[in-house]
Amino acid sequence: MHFNLSDLKNLPNRFRANLINSSTGYRPSNLLGTKSDQGVTNLAVFNSISHIGSEPAMLGFVLRPLTVRRDTYDNIKATGLFTVNHVNASILEQSHQTSAKYGDNESEFIKTGLTEEYLDGFHAPYVKESSIKLGCSYINEYTIEENGCVLVIGAINHLYVPDDALFEDGTINLETAKSIANIGLDGYALPKLLKRFAYARPIENTTEK
Repeated sequence: MHFNLSDLKNLPNRFRANLINSSTGYRPSNLLGTKSDQGVTNLAVFNSISHIGSEPAMLGFVLRPLTVRRDTYDNIKATGLFTVNHVNASILEQSHQTSAKYGDNESEFIKTGLTEEYLDGFHAPYVKESSIKLGCSYINEYTIEENGCVLVIGAINHLYVPDDALFEDGTINLETAKSIANIGLDGYALPKLLKRFAYARPIENTTEK
C-alpha cells in the first residue's frame, strides 16, 4: 500500500498514530525512573530513547507537548536526575502498565509491583528487575517547533550491565540481556542477533586491467 501526504492527513487519528509510530521499525523499550523533590517516585515506559554521543556519553528522549502534567519532566527539572532501565520479558506487562495515567501522588512502582532500587547514592530510582540500567543527569532540552514536543538530553553518569551480557569489544549483548524492543505504541518483540561485522572500510578494486 502507498500512503501519500494527503492520505496520511485524512486517516483516522488512531490508525495514523499506529501506522507512523511503527513505520520506522523496532525501537528500544525503556522505563524512565524519577523521584520528585517531595520523595514521590515515578516510572514511565518510553520508546523514544536514542544514542546522542559516546564522548561525552549522552542520550536523548522525546516528551510529548507540556500542555498537560508530565511527572517525568517535572521530576527531572526539579532534581536533575533520572534512570533508564531496559524492559525485559519478565516485566513486560508491568512495564506497559506504567503508561496508565495515575495521580500525581501515586507511584507507578507501587501500582505495578516493580521494585525501586537505589545504587551508589543516586537519587533517582532504578528498576531492580531490569538487567541493564543507566543513571543520567539532565543537560539540556530543545523544543521541536513543528509539533511542540521536547527533546531532553541527558548525560550518562552510571551504567550497570550483567557480566555475561558484554562482548569483549564493549558491545552489549542485548539478546543475552533479553532486552525488549518496541513496535509502535503497544507492540513488543524480543529481537535475535543475526550477525556482527567488522568495521566497514572501502573495498579495494584489485581487478587488473
